[in-house]
Amino acid sequence: MTAKRRRPHARYISVELRQVRLVLDGRRVLRGIDWRIRPGQRWVLMGPNGAGKTQLLKLLAADVWPSGAPRSARRYRYRGESFDDPYGIKGEIAYVGAERQDRYEHYEWNHRVESVVGTGLHRTEIPLDPLTVRERARIRALLRRLRIEALARRRFLTLSYGERRLVLLARVLASRPKLLLLDELFNGLDQRNRERVQHCLRLLSRSALPWVLSTHRAADIPAAATHLCRLEAGRITARQRLDARRRRAAAAAEAGAPIRAARPAVAARAAAPAGAMIALRAADVWREGVRVLRDLTLQIGRGDCWDVHGANGSDKSSFVQLLYGDLSIAQGGSIRRAGIESGVPIELFKRHVGLVAPELQAMHPRYLRAEEAVASGLHASIGLNEPAGRSERVRARRALRQAGAAAIAQRPLRALSYGQQRRVLFARALIHEPDMLLLDEPYAGLDARTRLGLRMRVERALESGVTVVIATHHREEWPQGTTHELELMRGRAVYCGRVRRRAPGRARQGK
Repeated sequence: MTAKRRRPHARYISVELRQVRLVLDGRRVLRGIDWRIRPGQRWVLMGPNGAGKTQLLKLLAADVWPSGAPRSARRYRYRGESFDDPYGIKGEIAYVGAERQDRYEHYEWNHRVESVVGTGLHRTEIPLDPLTVRERARIRALLRRLRIEALARRRFLTLSYGERRLVLLARVLASRPKLLLLDELFNGLDQRNRERVQHCLRLLSRSALPWVLSTHRAADIPAAATHLCRLEAGRITARQRLDARRRRAAAAAEAGAPIRAARPAVAARAAAPAGAMIALRAADVWREGVRVLRDLTLQIGRGDCWDVHGANGSDKSSFVQLLYGDLSIAQGGSIRRAGIESGVPIELFKRHVGLVAPELQAMHPRYLRAEEAVASGLHASIGLNEPAGRSERVRARRALRQAGAAAIAQRPLRALSYGQQRRVLFARALIHEPDMLLLDEPYAGLDARTRLGLRMRVERALESGVTVVIATHHREEWPQGTTHELELMRGRAVYCGRVRRRAPGRARQGK
C-alpha cells in the first residue's frame, strides 16, 4: 500500500489493548482484554449487564486507568506516532454515555442547545466564549445533519431524554473526533430518532473514523457496523466480522430468554378497589417558560395499568413527574391524589409510590452503597439523612434480592454498570410495597434477561392491585394487563382511554 493510500487512515486513532485489566473498589471489572481497533472499523460491543462494557469504553476514552499487570499495554497510534499515555490525544477521543448526560441534570447546566453543541467546537464542559457567526453556521449545519435543527434555541433541560442524547451526539461530532465511543446511544430514542442516528452512522461510515457502539438490543446493531465484540464477566469471549448472517446470529444470542409479547387488558385479573389514585382536570404544566403539558383531563383508577407513549419531545417524562409531584399545574387546572388533601405534604403521597426514572438515577450520590440507595426509598429521599437502621437494611437487602441484585448490595453506585444501577432503582421503588408504580423508560440499558425478570416483577405487582403508569417507546414492554393508554404529541393527549386493539403487523410510529 502506498503512503498516499495510508494517509487518510493516519488521520484517525487506532488502539491496541494487550492483557489489560481493571480493578475498581477491590473488584476485578476487566480481565486480560486483548483488542485492536483500527481506522475504518466500526465495532458493536455487546454483553449482559455488569459485563464491563461501560468501563471498557471509559478505559478506551482515558477516563479510567488500567490496573498494572505484567505484559499489559494500552497503546494508541495517531498521525504516525505511538502513545502509551493517551492524555496527549485524549481531546481527539469522543465519548457519549449516560453519565455525561446525567451531569447536565446534576449540575443544572441548562444552556441553549446551540451553546451545548458549541462546547464541542471549543472542547469545554460548559460555554465559556460567545459563538462566532461562522461557528453558529457550522452548528446549524451539524444539527441539520442530525435533523434536529428545530431544537437549536431550546434549553437543554427542557428537552426529552432522547432529544438530549441527540444533542450530545451533535456536540461530540462538532469536535471532529478521531475515535468515537458511543455507550447505549439508542437508549430513550423513539423510532424516528433511532432512524436519525442510523442515518448519521451511515454518513460517518463514508470516512475511516473508527467507532465503538455498545448496546443490548439486537435491533440497534447498525447496518454500517463492520465488527462485533462480545464481553462477558469482564472477558472478551468473541470477536468477529459482521455480515447479514452473523447479525442474525448475534440477535438470537443476545435475546437469551424468550420475551413474551404483552397482551392488553387481562380480563381475569381481580377487580381493582373503587376510587381514583390520581385525577387531572384541565392540567397545563410549564417548564422554563415553555408549556410542556396542555389541557389534560383524565382519571387513573386504583389497579389500572396505563401505558404512556409518543415521540421524543411529547413530554412523557413531564407527565410522570407531574403525577409524582415534582411538577405543578398552572392556575385554572387541578390534580387530586388519593389521601392527599389541601395542606398535606406531597412527601406523604410519594412514600406510597415507587418511581423509576432516568433523572432519579442521575440524582443519587455516586458514593452511596446500593443498599443505602434502596433504603432511601422508604423515605422518598435522595440518599439518607442518617444511617439506615437494622430493619431498613433487612428490607433493602430483600428488595435487592427480588430485583436480582443481592450480590451488589455493598458496592457503591460508582462501581455499578448502568443496568445494575437500574436494578437498584427497581429495588428502591419496590422496597415499601407501593400502592402505585411510576416507570419512565424503566428498561433502558438492560439486557434481555434482566428486562424479562423486572417485567415479571412489575406484572406481579399489577396482579396484586398496584396501580402502574409506564412510559416507553417499545410496545413489547407494555405489562400484561395494560388497561389504558395515553398517547401524547407535543404535550397534548391525542388519545386517552382504554387500550386500542391493533391489527396484527401494524405498529404505530414512535412506539
